Amino acid sequence: MSKKLIASALGVVSMVTGFGAGQAVSQPGAAPGKTLFSFKVQSLTGSAVDLAEYRGKAVLVVNVASKCGYTPQYADLESVWKEFKDKGLVVIGFPCNDFGGQEPGNASEIGEFCRKNYGVTFPMMSKVQTKAGEGQSDVYAFLSAATGKLPSWNFGKYLVGRDGTPIAFFGSGVKPTGEELRAAIEKALAKAPESKPVS
Repeated sequence: MSKKLIASALGVVSMVTGFGAGQAVSQPGAAPGKTLFSFKVQSLTGSAVDLAEYRGKAVLVVNVASKCGYTPQYADLESVWKEFKDKGLVVIGFPCNDFGGQEPGNASEIGEFCRKNYGVTFPMMSKVQTKAGEGQSDVYAFLSAATGKLPSWNFGKYLVGRDGTPIAFFGSGVKPTGEELRAAIEKALAKAPESKPVS
């Protein structure tokens, strides 16, 4: 059986069985004083991105892939981004090749695929490793420590509050436009951004 067939079969199994619901991790908790806004990452185009620029916004962090059974969620993520961005939500995609080798492309190929097929305009970062161990993204190490969950497949979703603190993890099968995630987003956006004293 070819790798493509195996990857496709795994995608179908994950949708039917809930395989992509996320895996529990045993970690002591996020480092004190750290928030999502403490990290610097790289955009898909190679420029430096300080996540502090999103301070005061709620953030939906998603590990994305181009050749997955869940890939059509790109359209839903774009829809959520367009609906809520003016209310204070940022959707951030982190391409990931950890599951089934379903994101084999380079940055240019990923960007072209997203624009051409799904009209993606939300921020996309460079490809990362979400799995624990050597090479894991600092962002995903933080998110997993704070929530006790890591993605077990593509399109796992972390909702982070306006203060940079992770609120919840939603598995691959949770639709970005579904009621469960929508209710959580609306609740996160209802909290006013903290006002910081000018130093």
